[in-house]
Amino acid sequence: MSNQVVGAHKVARLAALARHAWIGVCADDPAQVRAYGEAARRAQVDLHVLVEIDVGAARCGTAPGAPAVDLAKLIADTPGLSFEGLQAYHGSAQHIRGHRERRAAIQTAAQAVQLTTEKLGAAGLECRTIGGAGTGSFRFETETGLWNELQPGSYCFMDADYGRNLDETGEERGEFDHALFVASAVMSASAPGRAVVDAGHKASAIDSGLPSVWKRPDTTYAGASDEHGKLSLGAAAARLTLGDRVWLVPGHVDPTVNLHDWYVGVRGGLEAGVVECLWPVAARGALT
Repeated sequence: MSNQVVGAHKVARLAALARHAWIGVCADDPAQVRAYGEAARRAQVDLHVLVEIDVGAARCGTAPGAPAVDLAKLIADTPGLSFEGLQAYHGSAQHIRGHRERRAAIQTAAQAVQLTTEKLGAAGLECRTIGGAGTGSFRFETETGLWNELQPGSYCFMDADYGRNLDETGEERGEFDHALFVASAVMSASAPGRAVVDAGHKASAIDSGLPSVWKRPDTTYAGASDEHGKLSLGAAAARLTLGDRVWLVPGHVDPTVNLHDWYVGVRGGLEAGVVECLWPVAARGALT
């Protein structure tokens, strides 16, 4: 679990899972460590705990260096727990557009990791796992030789936001191909240069920007409301008429997936392919 788990019921469920599988979980607070330890002892299991350190995202994580070592010592001294290592994920670095600036952010994160591992070693604590990295930065963590568990997730689908990251030449080019699309249909084309599709906020998350329109040059997804997506058609854009299928690349795949009940697996391309499978989005809404 590349996150903290809080709440007696949730922690008890986590400990119960450790009867069936190797379970690792993150902590950045002594209260979490004590809760994990109590649940592990009750379940008669061993939980592997990673100290999450803040490597620049200013989100979760204790401070690198001595504070992280103090927490690691508490974990190691708590019956039912094993100190596993560090969680060092720089979430906000994933979407830094410039290639050089993204690398610099991870180099700063690496300094925090290096400092902490050295202090852990001096305290006699083995750091077996250093986890982190993401779709936008994994190459930079790999370069350092420090991280030994890479945690990219969006790469398997990609989204419009990751596609806006710049490569070393300054071009917008994602590391991976887009593989997740929202199918929409034109529901209105009442004015020149404009069309409206039936996919708005309820179909695609826009927290990381609006969707892009797949393989329709000079057509832009210009705005969304609950059930409507407004398209702007440039002078060279192919004309759209009622019922036309328009494929959208979500701005952010993670929350977009959480809006839908099913994946529709297509083999052979979106236009000429065939539906091969339906996969339920089993974790949709699993927030408690």
